[in-house]
Amino acid sequence: MNQLLDENYYSTNDLSLTTTLSLWYPIEEINRSNPRKAFFIFRKTPELEKLIDQYFRNEIKVSPQVYFNQLRVIKARLYANE
Repeated sequence: MNQLLDENYYSTNDLSLTTTLSLWYPIEEINRSNPRKAFFIFRKTPELEKLIDQYFRNEIKVSPQVYFNQLRVIKARLYANE
């Protein structure tokens, strides 16, 4: 599920999308208000929106090692405050 917070931020709970986006854009915040689902928040820019579209059109190519390492970083950040 993806949702638009307001005109300045983009939020998603899709871990794969988050991992991909975070290779180019920092995660601004992790919203853990729902104990079963975290939402990752990015600052919305035209470039971010283009990257999201490319992600869903399967147009992004990333090294598997780079992707996996970024996924580990995100998971460590996600579970660090538990």
